[in-house]
Amino acid sequence: MKPKALRDFVETTIADMKGQNVVIMDIQKMSSIADYMLVVTGTSNRHVRSIADEVEKRCKNKGIRILGMEGQDSAEWVLLDLGDVIVHVMQAATRKLYDLESLWKLSPAG
Repeated sequence: MKPKALRDFVETTIADMKGQNVVIMDIQKMSSIADYMLVVTGTSNRHVRSIADEVEKRCKNKGIRILGMEGQDSAEWVLLDLGDVIVHVMQAATRKLYDLESLWKLSPAG
């Protein structure tokens, strides 16, 4: 799946799971690790885990390889590495503390 299609697929999955405050960043010019980064807030550790699990499940069903997934145990911050797309699912306090959007100093992708 092409990077933009994968990004859109993940965004739809997150929306279906009621993820909040989704920010999509185009990081192609700043990093060689991925083309897009998505940051989303879950309302609780159960919600964070559910969003991440659903992204993982739908990707596997589509034959999309998950390169890595970390943080499921505490579910304050779950990271999914889909190759061209990196997904950060975070609880609100964790997201505020790490402020990835400011760290990358990017505007949302179109």
